[in-house]
Amino acid sequence: METGQSIYIFSQLILGAGAAFLAILLWPKTREAAWMLVIFGTIVAYIETVYSILKIFGIAGDEYLILDTIPLVSFILPTVRMTLFIIAFTVMIYKQSRREL
Repeated sequence: METGQSIYIFSQLILGAGAAFLAILLWPKTREAAWMLVIFGTIVAYIETVYSILKIFGIAGDEYLILDTIPLVSFILPTVRMTLFIIAFTVMIYKQSRREL
């Protein structure tokens, strides 16, 4: 493994773990739907990072769960993450527009 790739992997793991840790700390302190969705999206993003690193090392493979030619896990994780963020932002926009009325 090259030095650049090692730095990339370690930085993604450390920063992702920090974000997921802080999200988990925030979890019991908030009950707002938008924040809960952002927290879930952050955790899914870290799962996605760990999974992609496992694929780099050859530990996790996409060849088992394939829909047509698309690896299912590699498709589902980013889709779920972005969907959670879109819903969270939509909820916040809706709440802000209701306050202005």
